[in-house]
Amino acid sequence: MNKMSEELAGQVALVTGASRGIGEAIAFSLAARGAHVVITARTAGGLEALEDRIHNNGGSATIAPLDLTDGDSIARLASAMAERWQHLDMLVLNAAMLGTLTPVGAIDGKEFNRLLTLNLVAQQALIANFDPLLRRAASGRLIALSTGVAREPRAYWGAYAASKAALEVLVTSYGAEMRNISNVRTAILDPGGTRTQMRARAYPGEDPQRIKEPAAVGEFVAKLMTEGFDSTAYHALPKVMADA
Repeated sequence: MNKMSEELAGQVALVTGASRGIGEAIAFSLAARGAHVVITARTAGGLEALEDRIHNNGGSATIAPLDLTDGDSIARLASAMAERWQHLDMLVLNAAMLGTLTPVGAIDGKEFNRLLTLNLVAQQALIANFDPLLRRAASGRLIALSTGVAREPRAYWGAYAASKAALEVLVTSYGAEMRNISNVRTAILDPGGTRTQMRARAYPGEDPQRIKEPAAVGEFVAKLMTEGFDSTAYHALPKVMADA
């Protein structure tokens, strides 16, 4: 979607890992529907380029460079957003690291610790810090990006898959907790094969032209956010989408 619409006007979204790939596409699609998007990543360069794209398309965004593995930075961002907007309508947990694809017995402990810190511990910190803002929204929505190997384990993918499987349990548990006491709803999204840098590292021999672009995932997420979804929902996208 390149033309602005107003379906999400007046709503605020936070998208992590938004400097490139799927996170960038999701942020752009939400902004194209009128949401104000707060975009985060470790480095400012990609965020600034995305902010320019969003503004040139008639949308609005705020960049917030931060390292999610620094728990204090998440708390500071939540405090700043609470002061400015008082609520958060949409939270997209997209930031993650792949790590080294290797046998379980050969997993490097230090790398595994970094992977779990970003893919799991930081995600819990995001949920905990933004829970009050999500509850204050008329319809708080949280979508976490996962992977098919979290539900169908595969050789050499143990570290990454374990972190995402744990994330799915964490997010789904949160959704179950929120279902009857608030308007917060959660969903898990497996984007499927998508043309990203992470995918290229995982499948170096794959022809990227045979899989969908991140924009297709961005549009799917924006549609979910616009139409709403049942709490603890699970969605999985194919490698190729007819309407990509």
